[in-house]
Amino acid sequence: MSSTAPTARRRSLRRPAAATVAAALAGACLAVVIGQPASATPPGIPSKATAQSQLNALTVASQGSTSGYSRDLFPHWITASGSCNTREQVLKRDGTSVVVDSSCAATSGRWYSPYDGATWTAASDVDIDHVVPLAEAWRSGANSWTTSRRQSFANDLTRPQLIAVTDNVNQSKGDQDPSTWQPSLSSYRCTYSKMWITVKYNWSLTLQSSEKSALQSMLDTCGS
Repeated sequence: MSSTAPTARRRSLRRPAAATVAAALAGACLAVVIGQPASATPPGIPSKATAQSQLNALTVASQGSTSGYSRDLFPHWITASGSCNTREQVLKRDGTSVVVDSSCAATSGRWYSPYDGATWTAASDVDIDHVVPLAEAWRSGANSWTTSRRQSFANDLTRPQLIAVTDNVNQSKGDQDPSTWQPSLSSYRCTYSKMWITVKYNWSLTLQSSEKSALQSMLDTCGS
């Protein structure tokens, strides 16, 4: 999702630490605990058969240009529910025993990153990955979308497009497709391929031949 070097901690998409602390103190009496199983996954992950059908239906095309691309053309994070923005909503969904303050900032909890198998207890160590990166979407057809449609894509909570993972892992992924980047935890590659395929299918995005081959190989490892 980001081209930032893996050793850097990106803070721009998170609430500033001072603001988080202040909000936590101000809303301490309103703290809410959200319990989620560690195995929680994004919604809408298809079966192997459905993913295979969707992969077969996707249009193979040469990769488009990143000319004109900007993350600002995919507005995020937007208000998702109440005082929670999309990032905060995913942190609640994917975490275990998540505590949020009155402004919906996560003050504590546990997050398991299925990409690398790491577990974190600070929300600042967790990024929300766009499974299909924004720049990849741009190169695959989103360059012709309206800003409103790109906003919907960047904040899609209905399909398996957003997932909480280790921040440095997300940053090392950048905008790569599965032909050059896959989760280091090989047991998750089946699920990752199904997520990627169904997102591209539902948003009518194209894919490259090398990307399709990689996805097929990953999908072949699925039991169902």
